[in-house]
Amino acid sequence: MSDAVDPNSWMQGFPPKLEERVLFADPAAAQFPKLRWALNHYRELVPTKPVRRAPVPSVLPRAAVEAALDALPVRTMTGEDTNWADGFASIHTDGLLVLHRGRVVYERYFGACRPEQPHLLMSVSKSFVGLIAQWLVHDGALDENAPVTNYIPELKGTAYDDAIVRNVMDMRIGVKYSELYTDPNAEVFDYARAAGMTRRPPDYSGPEIVYDFLRTLKKEGPHGEGFAYKTVSTEVLGWIVKRVTGKPLATLVSERIWSRIGTEEDAYFMIDTAGTEIGGGGLNATLRDIARVGELMRNRGAWNGEQIIPAAVIDDIAKGSSQEAFSKGGYTTLPGWSYRNMWWVSHNPHGAYMARGIYGQSIFVDPKAEMVITRLGSHTIAANTATDPVVLPAYQAAAEALMAGKV
Repeated sequence: MSDAVDPNSWMQGFPPKLEERVLFADPAAAQFPKLRWALNHYRELVPTKPVRRAPVPSVLPRAAVEAALDALPVRTMTGEDTNWADGFASIHTDGLLVLHRGRVVYERYFGACRPEQPHLLMSVSKSFVGLIAQWLVHDGALDENAPVTNYIPELKGTAYDDAIVRNVMDMRIGVKYSELYTDPNAEVFDYARAAGMTRRPPDYSGPEIVYDFLRTLKKEGPHGEGFAYKTVSTEVLGWIVKRVTGKPLATLVSERIWSRIGTEEDAYFMIDTAGTEIGGGGLNATLRDIARVGELMRNRGAWNGEQIIPAAVIDDIAKGSSQEAFSKGGYTTLPGWSYRNMWWVSHNPHGAYMARGIYGQSIFVDPKAEMVITRLGSHTIAANTATDPVVLPAYQAAAEALMAGKV
């Protein structure tokens, strides 16, 4: 899997040549090809807060069948015939790992990605927020039917004034906010500037932190009806979770998950200038460690004989939500899917579900095939409609081959 520009050529030398530098203030850092370096080095570009790892890493047993999987035939959603290796090469994969029955059967790295190098997970981050929120609901600490303003009175008079927590958890909120990355005027960029995720122009006079930006949002349509994917709802949910627990998001993820499943490396959240973790897309972690999270999910919250997360929490995610409501979101590559607790649920015969992030980040859990796939990527196009036509058929092909003992 190769590209015309080697991402390892950036930021080399002492100092690097001006034309080879990747700088936060440079818009090119968020564009291909420099994006391939940046996504693997975000801690060097922005401030972050650590998610502490386990004291002792857990062992991931290996039964590698890389060559067999690389040759696996794949027919894309657009009807093209390819194979596993070539298909993933075509969509700028940075890292790819497959677990089958808890054993690593495939693990490869490309470009600037390394086993020990945290990679920006983008919206995979959302699924961690949703998981913890549902856990709090299960424990009785959070009322999913309560008004959002019961927990965050600062949002009175905003789009979330008359919403309930469950509306937020399943992204069924009527809020004037566009996530269209091809539109430079979309509110997603206003959010990113407030969060410190992208550079601010010299004359910037907008909100300085995420919470101040959330307070500017206005209602657009009813709550609780159609699915509407909007990152700001994750930030609202993260705010609720922190208010309920009295703890930062990085601490919650570490205490409840990261430090308990033998992770090898610290994870990191990007933070705004008030130290607020960017729950909507700011988590950085390694390929192996997010595979551990996927395996924890596949085993319904159990890890090495210990019940880390109540099984009912995972079951609530895996059951999904309204497919009719989801269909209103316009996701043409995900027919019949739904969205529950900030996880994407396929409702396919395998009961597969996943965490997803732009440029191709994913944690894919297939319970029937006893398979977990994690992928890191840096595609030229942000939206996953560019990668789904290869990724989803390839994941299904791997599941079928592993179940049949063909690889």
